[in-house]
Amino acid sequence: MKAVKKTNAARILDQLGIKYELRMFPVDLDDLSAVRVAHDVGMPPGQVFKTLVARGDKNGVLMACLPGDAELDLKALAAVSGNKHVEMVHLKEVQGLTGYIRGGCSPLGAKKAYPVYLDSSAKRWDTISVSAGKRGEQILLAPSDLAHASKAVVAHIIR
Repeated sequence: MKAVKKTNAARILDQLGIKYELRMFPVDLDDLSAVRVAHDVGMPPGQVFKTLVARGDKNGVLMACLPGDAELDLKALAAVSGNKHVEMVHLKEVQGLTGYIRGGCSPLGAKKAYPVYLDSSAKRWDTISVSAGKRGEQILLAPSDLAHASKAVVAHIIR
């Protein structure tokens, strides 16, 4: 059996001694949604967190990690990140900024250590799932471990 090459996100967790599980699933290029990923990994959509890349008018690029079935509240994200205004980064910019492609964006191991904001609903779960940094691979871990590893600010950032 071929060994799985660990992603930057998994290597970061290993270096920190954080316990996690890797869960693989088949990729459907026609549906890269977090809701679909949740179905494929056998978890409720609220427990599978998607990572969105945004840009603040004062503090630049940041990452928002929120439940797969939720919508980002840009005003709440702006307030918690010290910006007056935050907007989503255009999809064509995401790979250049983070090194990640759509459907494989992780709050861990991006090209640059951008500030991460984790929605406080993560605390409702013992385990959440985030992208491992490539399509078809999720990392399951404790929300507090994700917050520690990504140096995330935990705040209410969804509508």
